[in-house]
Amino acid sequence: MRRLAHFSPLATEYDGFILDLWGVIHDGVAPYPGAAECLSALRRAGKRVVLLSNAPRRAGAIQGQLRKMGIPASDFDGVMTSGEATFLMLRDRSDPWYRALGRSVFHLGPERDRNVLHGLDLRICDTPDGAGFMLNTGPDDHLSPTDPAAYDAVLLDCAARRLPMICANPDLEVIRGGMRVICAGTLAQRYVAMGGDVRSLGKPDPAIYAPVLAMLDVPPSRVLAVGDALRTDIAGAAAVRLDACWVLGGLHGAHLGSDAATENEVTAAGLFPVAAIPHFVW
Repeated sequence: MRRLAHFSPLATEYDGFILDLWGVIHDGVAPYPGAAECLSALRRAGKRVVLLSNAPRRAGAIQGQLRKMGIPASDFDGVMTSGEATFLMLRDRSDPWYRALGRSVFHLGPERDRNVLHGLDLRICDTPDGAGFMLNTGPDDHLSPTDPAAYDAVLLDCAARRLPMICANPDLEVIRGGMRVICAGTLAQRYVAMGGDVRSLGKPDPAIYAPVLAMLDVPPSRVLAVGDALRTDIAGAAAVRLDACWVLGGLHGAHLGSDAATENEVTAAGLFPVAAIPHFVW
C-alpha cells in the first residue's frame, strides 16, 4: 500500500473515480479543507466521477446538500445513495423479499430521511403497530445520536411483531462535525441480535456498484474507489475487484497514528487498498 500526501498522483493512473462523501468530501456539516478543490481538479483533468454514499436519502437530496456546501453538480457525473437504492427497490419490488413486505411501513429515523418514501404507494405508521415492515434510516430526532441502547425498546417492539427491517444505511457510525454518532447499521446489528430479519442496501454489497459503474462508463480496471471506512468503502471495492484508496482522516483517523498502525489495520481486515492518503486533497 502506497502512502501518499496528495491525491493528484492517483489521478493520472485512473479514468474513473467512485468517491465516498461522508468522511472524504465532507463531515456532514461542511466540506473538509481542500476536498471540494480536489474534486474540481479531477473534473478539470477530464476524469469521470460518481459519488457513492450510504446516506439514507434520495440522490437528489444529496445533490441539494452538496450545492449548499458550495459543490456544484458540474463537479460530478452522478450520485448513488443507499436511500436511492431503497426507493428503487420498494418501487420496483423486483426481489421476492421486498415484494412480500406489504404496503404499511414504520419508519425509524429522522424526518429528513422520509424523502425515501415519497412517491411510493405506502402507508406510514406512527408506531410499529399495524406496520408490515420497518425502514431504519438511523437515530431519530428525539433519542440519543450516540447511544444505541436508547433504541432497544422500539427495536424489541418491532421484533415482537416480527417486522422485517430494511436498513437504508449500513454504516455503523460517522464523524459529524467532530462528534462520532451512530448510524442505521448499528441499530440493524442490534435488531439481528434480537432475532430480527434485516436487509441492508449500500456498501459493501456488490449490488450497489452496478448502477455506479454504468454511470461512470469506464472499464473497471481504470476505476479507483475512494473512501474512509474499511468495512464499507474498501471492502465494497474489493468485493467487485476495484482498486481502492483509503482516506485516513475520516472514520479511522483517531487511532491511526503511524504507518505501522495503518498497515496493521488493513492486514487485520484482510484488505489491500492500493494507496492511503491523510485527506482528499490535490
